[in-house]
Amino acid sequence: MYAVIKAGAHQYRVKEGDIIKIDKVEGDEGDSITFDQVLMCGSEGNYQVGAPFLSGAKVSASIAGQHREKKILVFKFKRRQGYKKKQGHKQPITRIKIGKISI
Repeated sequence: MYAVIKAGAHQYRVKEGDIIKIDKVEGDEGDSITFDQVLMCGSEGNYQVGAPFLSGAKVSASIAGQHREKKILVFKFKRRQGYKKKQGHKQPITRIKIGKISI
């Protein structure tokens, strides 16, 4: 069985036991999270679609760790102006392990 959940501004297709990266969620390692914004649930040939969310459907997960992504370099440049600007950014992420999917 799989589900499509909304976490932040993104949508993820998950199944039980998956470990995914999402935008940072407050909490410590081992804390539990419940996603109640489930857009779709299904299995082989049998699925349910919400409008926009399925009522009563929940996906429980636990935090597997808080990390930061690899550094992304941002370089701004204007030719013939002598303008150069270099910045770096590390996006904070949360790794979660999907537990039970209930409809």
